[in-house]
Amino acid sequence: MNILDLIRPNIKALKPYASARDEFKSTDNDMVFLDANENPFNNGLNRYPDPMHVKLKSMLSEIKNISINNILFGNGSDEILDLIIRMFCEPNQDNIIILPPTYGMYKVLADLNAVETIEIRLSENFQPRVKQILKASNSNSKILFLCSPNNPSGNSFNIIDVEELLIKFKGIVVIDEAYIDFSERESWLNKLEEFPNLIITQTLSKAYGLAGIRLGICYASTKIISVLNTIKPPYNINELSQQKAIEQLSKLSKINIQVNTILKERDVLIKNLKTIDIINNIYPTDANFVLIKVDDANKRYNQLIKKGIVVRNRTNQPLCTNCLRISIGTEEDNKKLIKALKNL
Repeated sequence: MNILDLIRPNIKALKPYASARDEFKSTDNDMVFLDANENPFNNGLNRYPDPMHVKLKSMLSEIKNISINNILFGNGSDEILDLIIRMFCEPNQDNIIILPPTYGMYKVLADLNAVETIEIRLSENFQPRVKQILKASNSNSKILFLCSPNNPSGNSFNIIDVEELLIKFKGIVVIDEAYIDFSERESWLNKLEEFPNLIITQTLSKAYGLAGIRLGICYASTKIISVLNTIKPPYNINELSQQKAIEQLSKLSKINIQVNTILKERDVLIKNLKTIDIINNIYPTDANFVLIKVDDANKRYNQLIKKGIVVRNRTNQPLCTNCLRISIGTEEDNKKLIKALKNL
């Protein structure tokens, strides 16, 4: 597969905007910068941020053992997903394939870009139906989105199924690994060189506790990253976000403790949920949340709201009738939830 053949012609021909910081790169503090029309009075934020996020990429490169040339940052994963759709999908012509129930922004971003969405529901145990996916794809199917661990079901997809899709799908396969840090499964990062059509997205919003700064991560071949760099906004990650991300990435031991605490609390929560009569099913999870089926999701959701507890009602999603999605909170949060459920 030649990835370049999948890229929209106008994107391949695009000449990117060159910012002042792209044209002249220097770390010399003695230089007098008069090139970017910035305010010259130093307050720590008067200069434009690094458009290529070199320091942040270098830190992540060392942590993930992957070249900085395979990394791109976005203003949240949503910006990255939008860039990928714009890179490969011709408006009013091409389509993407998604597997409901799944992350809702895939379809929203496709709609925004005038790209058709083909929906192939997951199986009853929330796994990809490979034959149906391949049968539904056509010459205009440019991207297949796989969310693994999946949102809202929480499970990871079967490795053999994903590999078959990577081999047989004639387009780009995006594996959304927003919740990979909570899973015992390995990331697909170690397969990046094996599959040139593979793109992996991750985030600092979940395990790293930085949802407020909106910083998403894309890993892909150097060819794909190079093109994405030409179409991303020049200063898409602001200076404060870069600084906070660097600070958090330097505290990996603390992050690991928090992740382990969440996993421990997840086990405790699931154990307690099994004792509650209104819960009919607790689905397996590799994420920092658990999906449960109750007797009446709308009723139980509203009852919990009155008790000051907000969960996510997913009953209107495919395969999720009467299902609630519960994020794993602190020990105190989870005790309040269990108490409230037992008193319904």
